[in-house]
Amino acid sequence: MEKQHDVWVAGAGYAGAVAARALAEKGKQVLVLERRDHIGGNAYDCLDENGVLIHKYGPHIFHTNDRKVFDFLSRFTQWRRYQHRVIANIPRDNPEVVPAGKKTDGRFFFPVPFNLDSLKNAFGRSEGERLGQKLLDAYPAQSQVTILELCQNPDPEVAAIADYVYEHVFVHYTMKQWGQTPEEIDPGTTARVPVRLSQDDRYFQDAYQGMPAQGYTKMFEKMLDHPNIEVRLNTDVRQYLSLEEYDIFLRGAGMPLPCPLIYTGPLDEFFGLCYGRLPYRTLDFQFETLPQDIYQTHGTVNYTVDKDFTRITEFKHLTGQELPGVTTIVKEYSRPYTGDARETPYYAIINPENNALYARYKAEADKKQQLYLLGRLAEYKYYNMDAIAARALELAERL
Repeated sequence: MEKQHDVWVAGAGYAGAVAARALAEKGKQVLVLERRDHIGGNAYDCLDENGVLIHKYGPHIFHTNDRKVFDFLSRFTQWRRYQHRVIANIPRDNPEVVPAGKKTDGRFFFPVPFNLDSLKNAFGRSEGERLGQKLLDAYPAQSQVTILELCQNPDPEVAAIADYVYEHVFVHYTMKQWGQTPEEIDPGTTARVPVRLSQDDRYFQDAYQGMPAQGYTKMFEKMLDHPNIEVRLNTDVRQYLSLEEYDIFLRGAGMPLPCPLIYTGPLDEFFGLCYGRLPYRTLDFQFETLPQDIYQTHGTVNYTVDKDFTRITEFKHLTGQELPGVTTIVKEYSRPYTGDARETPYYAIINPENNALYARYKAEADKKQQLYLLGRLAEYKYYNMDAIAARALELAERL
């Protein structure tokens, strides 16, 4: 490198951008290397060819209870007040589905997570109210119970609600999302599926919720706009490095990397897949632009029972963009990640075998004193946006 930097950051998404800004404000010279042709990571948004603001890598809705994270991000954006609401779209002609509630073109809808209104939509108003009262008699109002708790209730009608939620909200959707059979789905995950004993139909219940008023990309542009930050796009950090057992060397320079490296990319790729590829699920996005103001009633509609895709998101609900006569939706299809350059690894597949494989890579990383792992890919974990921003601020403080 022709310029000396105090810290290198590989990746310009939430993890890398937040860490870079926090370090820059502490006087560090930060080099951000991003192998994509844009900043923002998977939260990147842009205008499509019809002028609709879309999220290129699927919908991102910000929510947090962490005031420190919210205040930090609020320095780089104003917020559009937005409460995300999701409904499930169920086929009426499925023989296992009660054909009651709101029906459109042979289908009906109910809020997700499942709540007291969902009961009325699924079973009809009078029966849904009766079943809802049973739940309220057994559990505190406004609380959230799991289907495991409902299954263990001695009242067979209460236990039957758990069976309904499992079948129509959870199991088929999870099979599509993770490519698993019911027998392969972690029983612990199944047990935690919630039912809300209220009419609160918000998908998230965090204290701070919203969307960046001008989009995520604008927020990241402001975040990375600092005299101590240099950003290089279309640049893979690995092209500058060679790995020795206990050091990271500058390729061709014969010397160790003279500063810390915060790495946010896939850890297996950093080490050349030497132990094999870590399994992920990827997503295929089918964007469709339609000549109408609005396509669906909610920002996201989950197709929990049928259809090959898992959900449809309509971006204008999320962004509040006013653009008459045109709207863009996206359908999501989940499948295994193969490592193809055109794919993105989205979700780590957490199980003992994969955790053991990751541990081998982590052991290699731990030998490198200048290497710091940060983010979903580097840590092989799922993080919400606010959680990874909090970890980035914490790491910057330590460095």
